[in-house]
Amino acid sequence: MRFDLDKIDTAIAYKLMAATVVPRPIGWVTTLDREGRINAAPYSFFNVMGTEPPVVALGILGDAQRGFKDSARNILDTGEFVVNLVPEALAPQMNVTAVDAPPGVDELELAGLTPAVSAHVKPPRIAESPVSFECVNHSTVVTGPHQALVVGRVLAIHIADAFVKDAARGHVDTPGLNLVGRGFGATYIRSQDTFEMPRPTWATFKRSS
Repeated sequence: MRFDLDKIDTAIAYKLMAATVVPRPIGWVTTLDREGRINAAPYSFFNVMGTEPPVVALGILGDAQRGFKDSARNILDTGEFVVNLVPEALAPQMNVTAVDAPPGVDELELAGLTPAVSAHVKPPRIAESPVSFECVNHSTVVTGPHQALVVGRVLAIHIADAFVKDAARGHVDTPGLNLVGRGFGATYIRSQDTFEMPRPTWATFKRSS
């Protein structure tokens, strides 16, 4: 069945995209507003988009009544944010920070989480998160009346010592992180059910065909 997205309701288009592009990593974003108040919110329209320079992208959807969400306003106002990753053990706390709280509410405090000082930006990291990316706003594309694509340049990555296997070689215990991704609706996906499939080279591909 074909869905022409300019002919259907926006809410239906969202459901179709969110139900088919799975799993999606979760960017747990911490920002500060102009008054220095902490905001934390999870975003599943998130991924790494390059390494030279290192960049991540956030798709931030707004609200028809409130406009841009607090995270988007804070990033546009201050140019800084931190993306924290979500292990399964912190999924309940992450879900708390998804609450539609009014501006000025500290979602970290609400969820019983600890802010940790960042090295290069003012917004805090989430101390309990095993991985955090300190970012500055590289560019922002306003893609609609209530949504924006934020590209963040990553200045530093914090990884909990327990998951660093070889710092010099950049080897990380990825399975040990036990991160979760977003599925469809209220479904989340664990990262433990995996399989390996080495990428072919042209030389070996020609020999085997």
